[in-house]
Amino acid sequence: MKRLVAATIVVLAIAASSIGTLAAPADRATDAPVIVALGDSLTAGFGVAPDEAFPARLEERLRREGYACRVVNAGVSGDTSAGGLRRVDWVLRTKPDVVIVALGANDGLRGLSVSSLRDNLEAIVRRVQASGARVLMAGMRMPPNYGAAFTEEFAAAYRDVARRTGIPLLPFLLDGVAANPALNLPDGIHPNADGHRIIADRVWPHVKPLLTKRATKAR
Repeated sequence: MKRLVAATIVVLAIAASSIGTLAAPADRATDAPVIVALGDSLTAGFGVAPDEAFPARLEERLRREGYACRVVNAGVSGDTSAGGLRRVDWVLRTKPDVVIVALGANDGLRGLSVSSLRDNLEAIVRRVQASGARVLMAGMRMPPNYGAAFTEEFAAAYRDVARRTGIPLLPFLLDGVAANPALNLPDGIHPNADGHRIIADRVWPHVKPLLTKRATKAR
């Protein structure tokens, strides 16, 4: 078990070293509603092509379903909830209609304070709500070897924030993907292309109720 935890921390450290400069949002001549996925390497698509990460897959799904939306991948490898909070102003520059908050995995893996995670997530949500955008919280869970008390407290943080801010909650971003070797990279942590496709399919029904009529294509 100790080896598993150590290996996990090493992998996350490697992922953090791959952080690039997040480009400023470009001005686009489009009125398409914007959905932003604010997250870490699980959102950024560590180890897969940009068009294979779940935000790109979600945009494909939206268009197949008749929604003319642009999905912005605001995932940064190695990021924590505190880092996400520092990036909220950048996210809001994209004028998002919906923001998917998918942070906290690195907080948990590094053993950071759950109370700080809870406070950071709530601050992110409230700042996004103040802009007029809708929010979907994507929860995370910790492996059982972190102990029952910690894993339950960690999972409860997402439920607490969702309840206090009145936003919908996707309980576990990696539901159906985590711990499945066929859906993950060799590191056993980051989803592969097939895993990201499943994540997008699971995120889609939670995003759909947040979309406005403006997002619907004329048919």
